[in-house]
Amino acid sequence: MNKEKNVGAKDKTIRVIAGLILLGVGISIQGVSGLVCAVVGISLLFTAITGFCSLYKLFGINTREVKGERKAEETG
Repeated sequence: MNKEKNVGAKDKTIRVIAGLILLGVGISIQGVSGLVCAVVGISLLFTAITGFCSLYKLFGINTREVKGERKAEETG
């Protein structure tokens, strides 16, 4: 199954920072809220690493800039 990357560089940076913060919070607090924070943090880190977000795919969002794509449209 080939998943086209849809997460851009700035988006990845934000996801890594937020993911690390949420993972840290999730580890430091106990209970369901800590588990939820940790799972969301891991999810953000995973999407940053893979460059693919299934929610973005579902809603047709793409923050990744493809080099040369704009030039091809202008010349076509």
